[in-house]
Amino acid sequence: MEDLAPEFGGAGITGWGVGPVLEKFSDVARIAVLRGGGLGDLLFALPAVSALAAAYPGATVTLLGTPGHAELLGNTPSPVHDVRILPKAEGVRPGPEDPAATAAFFLSAQREKFDLAVQLHGGGRFSNPFLLRLGARHTVGSRTADAAPLERSLPYTYYQHEPLRGLEVAGLAGALPVGLEARLEVSDQSAVQVLDLLQRRDDSPATPVVAIHPGATDPRRRWPAERFGEVAAACAADGCRVLVIGSADERKLAGEVVEAAGSDGVVSVAGRVGLGILPALLGACNVLLGNDSGPRHLAQALGVPTVGLYWVGNLINAGPLGRSVHRVHLSWATRCPECAADITQVGWTAARCAHDSSLLAGISTTDVYRDVRLFTARSPLARGR
Repeated sequence: MEDLAPEFGGAGITGWGVGPVLEKFSDVARIAVLRGGGLGDLLFALPAVSALAAAYPGATVTLLGTPGHAELLGNTPSPVHDVRILPKAEGVRPGPEDPAATAAFFLSAQREKFDLAVQLHGGGRFSNPFLLRLGARHTVGSRTADAAPLERSLPYTYYQHEPLRGLEVAGLAGALPVGLEARLEVSDQSAVQVLDLLQRRDDSPATPVVAIHPGATDPRRRWPAERFGEVAAACAADGCRVLVIGSADERKLAGEVVEAAGSDGVVSVAGRVGLGILPALLGACNVLLGNDSGPRHLAQALGVPTVGLYWVGNLINAGPLGRSVHRVHLSWATRCPECAADITQVGWTAARCAHDSSLLAGISTTDVYRDVRLFTARSPLARGR
């Protein structure tokens, strides 16, 4: 443990969670948590936020996040008290930087006098200097060897389950885990707004509803649209209502799934459901089928059964911990199907090749359909609540 002592800033170990749990800081009333990125990134951070809220019950927790995070949490109960929108900054939030907006952000944050700032945004090359500019009394987070040091930190290793990484960081601030994965509830207000999207063909409330999300930020993480269409058509033939979901940018992809299905029981609602009411829509579904993406992680947090399609490296970082109500289908590919480049180190020690071919094409449609139908049948596993 002597080698780790400098990273801990001299703090003593008081217990063990995912990793060492250190002494709590004194007089913490305001906590800032840095986590940009997408919907999945937010959900990976929530277990750590819950741990921090439990360790410092009198403190308010401010998420430094994105407009999407604010939209979701503004309509969904969570351990986050408020969301501060990050400015565009390299390695923190993509987009053209506005120096004046960035300066105004930090001036406002410094006036709030945060007692504790927590970095849950990767290895720290860009996020640690960003965090330090908040001027918080205490800082914790993960860091690569070339990242700016924080008061307490742990070494960043790329292949680690992201929610567990967050909990290990929270332990640096003296916070024990209260849960290993994100848990959210649907608000009554948002539930009313999705009723028109859930009309069954036979007007029967017993009709099972299957949600399909064919998108993913990285095209290589997407199962082919025609495969989703095959499963959707089979579920519709069984009497299920099938909703293909996605953002406005995913309308074309969702349309390809509907076209491949060729069934009146399969419809696209892509672009029609914002993040504020997406939890209510998913909460009314029997199962979600999707790639490693934000909606799959959100469904899991809501207690909705999922059938997930993963490349094996993504499963290490972002897969569900359980298998009773969250089934996983894996691609074991280690090389690009077009140029044979090693894909296991992309984003960490090697440059990404230029190809976007799906890494999931080898996953069996028959096997996926079998798992989806498990959760639409009348079985004890039909709901994960």
